[in-house]
Amino acid sequence: MARVSDLGIDLGTSNVLIYQKGVGIVLRQPAVVAIERTSKKVVAVGTEAYRMIGRTPGNLLTVRPLRQGAVHDLELTNTMLRYFMNSILGRRFFARPRVVLSVPSGVGETDKSSLVSILYDTGVQRTQLLERPIAAAMGARVDFSKPYGCMIVDMGAGATDIAVLAAGQVMHSNCISCGGDAFDGAIISYLRKKHNLLIGERTAEEIKIAIGSAVPPPTDLTCEVTGRNLLMGLPKTQTIHASEIYEALKAPVETLIEAIRSVLEQTPAQLASDVFEDGITLTGGAAALTGLSEAIYNALHTHCVLAEDPQTSIVLGCGMALENYSTYRSLLRDSRRNLH
Repeated sequence: MARVSDLGIDLGTSNVLIYQKGVGIVLRQPAVVAIERTSKKVVAVGTEAYRMIGRTPGNLLTVRPLRQGAVHDLELTNTMLRYFMNSILGRRFFARPRVVLSVPSGVGETDKSSLVSILYDTGVQRTQLLERPIAAAMGARVDFSKPYGCMIVDMGAGATDIAVLAAGQVMHSNCISCGGDAFDGAIISYLRKKHNLLIGERTAEEIKIAIGSAVPPPTDLTCEVTGRNLLMGLPKTQTIHASEIYEALKAPVETLIEAIRSVLEQTPAQLASDVFEDGITLTGGAAALTGLSEAIYNALHTHCVLAEDPQTSIVLGCGMALENYSTYRSLLRDSRRNLH
């Protein structure tokens, strides 16, 4: 039986992406699981479960097993990862691919070991870990092999990794629990206070994508938002302005900028000077917020660019490690439980 090509996995808070060696990205699904409230029986995983968010009956619950860059529910993470792996490996039990895995920085060593065990049980021969900032830099085509400082800001849903890289390694880094979820939460809180309007996470994300901005919008776009009126308890449609969403996002954007500033302040002077000269690269799905690069530049006076496809930077980095294993082997870390 033919051997399945090796796999690169980006296990993110909001999405799971899988790269197959020689093929490319073969899976991109939301990291969501739908379960029955009482029995905890899994009803749906991935895209099907995501469609249920905000629309489930009382006996069903949609859960994201990873929250704020850490494993929130190991059992559901197990179920979700098995489902995605089986969708690729199927019944090819003798395929035994190798995997390069990138997990959020907030995931502890114990949980990483558990994830490796899960992968082994699904048919994986060997798992090697790749740090997210390094994977993001590789996927965004940032050269960090020379003794010259560069900065990566990888913004996921639950957390943001901020790192200065040089000479093929992470020189200084920090991980903060401020990402796409924080942006969505700020929008939900603002509309609740300003308009007595209760909306869900999906609606907040749609608003963020449609009219969200990290800088004052040049034209005050609007969108119609339907939620529940907290005073009447009935559905209500409200016109929301882009300038309002800008106000809502001010606090989390400032938190992000201060975290970047802090990392730069703690970075050796010469490397920090390199970053100011060369700029900052933004990766991750949350980095696509309109005007974010401009907001960072206005605050730090440092050139800032968004990766070509920020959401896939991590998994593409894992893929590069697979495609050019001899070149990038030194960047990979064997998991504690290296099973065969």
